[in-house]
Amino acid sequence: NCTVLAVRQLGERFACSFSCGAACRGTARYPCLQVLVRTSRSAAPALLHEDERQLRANPKCSYIPPCARDDQENSENVTYKQKYWKEKVGSQPFTCYFNQHLRPDDVMLKRTHDETVLLHCFLWPLVTFLVGVLIVVLTACARSLAARAEAIKKKKHL
Repeated sequence: NCTVLAVRQLGERFACSFSCGAACRGTARYPCLQVLVRTSRSAAPALLHEDERQLRANPKCSYIPPCARDDQENSENVTYKQKYWKEKVGSQPFTCYFNQHLRPDDVMLKRTHDETVLLHCFLWPLVTFLVGVLIVVLTACARSLAARAEAIKKKKHL
């Protein structure tokens, strides 16, 4: 579990790319929101991230807003998230994920890769393979039975 220690906007602004049609593309900027949390296993503060993708996209910030054309809209979106973490969550504990050995300073709000992903990565190829083997075996059995039926038919006519 995690609890929020501090929520702050850094003075630094980051670029993001927006698209508003086929010929309408550009870059805008958004402020960096940091949510510092304390985990149940460590007293040291850690930076909260939405998930692994967001961590890779911007390791300095806790939140990357959907990129709007207007910088002001991006700022308002970040301010809304800041209020959410300060007022709605506050000091209430919430579930978080972290790896103390690999990234002790970073915490994830949700995992993008968990046990169910691994299950699906192995389950569906295995099921496909087994269905293929079953089709081959049933085809071989059908041919064998057809050959036997033909042989019995020939014996009866002789």
